[in-house]
Amino acid sequence: MESLSSHAYVAPAASFAVTWIVIAWLLRSFSDRILDHPNERSLHQRPVPRTGGIGVVAGIAVGAFLISPTDWWPLWLGAAVLVGISFLEDLVGLPIWGRLIAHFLAAGALTIGLMVHGLAWGWAVLVIVPVVWMINLYNFMDGMDGLAGGMAVFGFGFLAILSWIGGNLPLMLVTVSVTAAAGAFLMFNTHPARIFLGDAGSTTLGFLAAGLGLIGWQNGTWSLGVPLLVFSPFIVDASVTLTRRMVRGEKFWQAHRSHYYQRLALAGWGHRKTALAEYTLMMLCGIGAFAFQQASEGGRLLIVGVVALVFLGLARSVSMIEHRIVGQGVLDGHRQ
Repeated sequence: MESLSSHAYVAPAASFAVTWIVIAWLLRSFSDRILDHPNERSLHQRPVPRTGGIGVVAGIAVGAFLISPTDWWPLWLGAAVLVGISFLEDLVGLPIWGRLIAHFLAAGALTIGLMVHGLAWGWAVLVIVPVVWMINLYNFMDGMDGLAGGMAVFGFGFLAILSWIGGNLPLMLVTVSVTAAAGAFLMFNTHPARIFLGDAGSTTLGFLAAGLGLIGWQNGTWSLGVPLLVFSPFIVDASVTLTRRMVRGEKFWQAHRSHYYQRLALAGWGHRKTALAEYTLMMLCGIGAFAFQQASEGGRLLIVGVVALVFLGLARSVSMIEHRIVGQGVLDGHRQ
């Protein structure tokens, strides 16, 4: 494991402190501005500030400055593009094509950086669209108190552990710094949330999940299946939900409440119980990713199969809970 200067080891603590201080200041000074008003997608009932991502980004930026290798600049350039455009979206709203252009520019910057370090053209073509999808799905899944922040804590936390096991100290400290920033945000975002991430925070976390996952894969710290498994609770929910909406001919780009976590919360579980269930799933997927990294090829296929069956079972369980609630509602109606 390579050695680093002493100031690098304070990066996670600095990320946590900066995020906490910035968010506390935002709540004190701008709590009535840039509000997320309830709509047809929302699970909250009152306007909530959506500036928490600024604090998270500030904390991550401090950590990156203290620890990130200089040749990772394409990753941070892409993140900066996303933060700027996404904050404009939070402020005034932007057309979908404008946001997508920024997403592809960020993904392109990351891909160029990977190519400089040896990524083949074939892989470069395959990388861009999944990175853009990760940016958007993290935004889609940021719809319930504590959910996106929790995914960041568990997801980047497991990547940090695997980086340490793989002997990649810079990657470990960067992922720990992202985890620390997300943890500070989560202190303000658990139900009832005092502040939301906003697009500036959610798109950046999605981009970093993809970017750091690919960097760790390219430098041999983990196999490509590891970050996919770690973030699979978000990847599966968003991908399946979008596919179902497209098959039904629905306008999938419009706000909705058909994600599995939204359906579970609306079926009576609420924010806290649903968040705890999601945290449990995130923990199990992280353990699965750890086992995947250590397993043989046959063992990896078995792990993927088991994870797929778990997700199928959970999807079925959500439908059963919904049907039971509907049936109970009909029964109660007859009794009145």
